[in-house]
Amino acid sequence: MARKLRVGFQGELGAFSQKAAVKLAGPEIDLAPQKTFLDMFRALTAKRIDYAIVPIENTLAGSVHENYDLLLKYHLHILAETSVQITHNLIVNKGVSLRAIRKVYSHPVALRQCLKYLDKHRQWDVVTYYDTAGSVKMITEQGLTDSAAIASEISASIYGAKLLVKNIGDDKENYTRFFLLGRKRLGEKPLAHLPKKAVKTSIAFATHNIPGALARCLSVFAMRDISLTKIESRPFKGRPFEYLFYLDFLGTPSDAAARSALKHLDEITEFVRVFGSYPTI
Repeated sequence: MARKLRVGFQGELGAFSQKAAVKLAGPEIDLAPQKTFLDMFRALTAKRIDYAIVPIENTLAGSVHENYDLLLKYHLHILAETSVQITHNLIVNKGVSLRAIRKVYSHPVALRQCLKYLDKHRQWDVVTYYDTAGSVKMITEQGLTDSAAIASEISASIYGAKLLVKNIGDDKENYTRFFLLGRKRLGEKPLAHLPKKAVKTSIAFATHNIPGALARCLSVFAMRDISLTKIESRPFKGRPFEYLFYLDFLGTPSDAAARSALKHLDEITEFVRVFGSYPTI
């Protein structure tokens, strides 16, 4: 019997990343929860897991900057991307009523995305926790009868809790974009269910500290009619008030135009790093 692929994600079982893991790596996988994003990158690099699921951007909260920095630090490859709708729910232990709640726990991002609902219950103490599903796990393990957690619907069933109020988020159009990371590039040992054709490429680059440097870098794509889907600056560590840039574009280095653009970009920057070319599922 073949060994199941071990797929890491940050958080506990029932985290929103778990849904992305199944979507990106398939249902027949061995889920490997990791305490932190750094733990996950280290585990993949050290071959303790086969793949990793990384949230990179949320439609409401923006980019997950820690993971952009870790992508640059660790030489891993983006193999695929997907988006998962984030639906926040109020979860309690069985037998606990809305009137009994005194505290509510969740990840700080989830709490910020449920401010309208929480504002209706100002008597509650709002407590940040390291993970949405982890907060459900904690209140069930401790048998708390005056506390609730905000997390995914599946986390309630995993930990034997009760879904008290569904869909309490401020904005229903709440999606998180996830990457599937591996140690090898797409195509060297692809997962069988993934589309074989890559459609998008993610890179990082640092400009020279001269006037107009960024405009010249972006022009290498514009002059070749290459569509950019994202660009973001991040502090260049060790060089105060200087920045590097993360950029996504439609196309792959196998396309003549993209290959030419990347070659041109390399000539006018300090460095260019290609994180991967990948399909969207």
